[in-house]
Amino acid sequence: MMARKKITLVSFGYFDRKFVEDVARAIEKEINAEVTTKEGHLDLSKYYDVKRRQYNGDDLLKFVDNSYPSNRGKTMGLFGVDLFIPILTHIFGQAYLNGNTGVVSHFRLNNEYYGLKADRKLLLERFIKEVIHELGHTYGLTHCHVPTCVMRSSTYVEDLDEKSASFCDHCREKI
Repeated sequence: MMARKKITLVSFGYFDRKFVEDVARAIEKEINAEVTTKEGHLDLSKYYDVKRRQYNGDDLLKFVDNSYPSNRGKTMGLFGVDLFIPILTHIFGQAYLNGNTGVVSHFRLNNEYYGLKADRKLLLERFIKEVIHELGHTYGLTHCHVPTCVMRSSTYVEDLDEKSASFCDHCREKI
């Protein structure tokens, strides 16, 4: 019998406890993993790019990777700030392909960012999809072309809304 996958969610900044627990339960169900949660602390100011008015996702990913050893499996850093990488205007998250670490932010997943009415349920759905997507990368999955697969690339929140929080059969087979 194969050992159950282990995933740690580390929340940086304020996250409602129920929100993080709901994310953990969704991951447990989709990936069949033991998911634990913890709070992380860091001074985000050194990751802030004044010119872009965003936080460097590459550097935050390195911080999480170096600060939370992977002896417990995969680690996902959860953030609430606007992330970027130098080649893109923004990112919802990123992870090391075949690695142990990823980061995700809910900043651009909030309806309020787009001038729309708050929708906690939709925010939770989007965040779950993004966390599962980044975890998929840590398990070696690349972007999928199946429209409903969680591993389909998402540049805009509308892309997230169109896909499911589940892997297609092909991607699930690889995990």
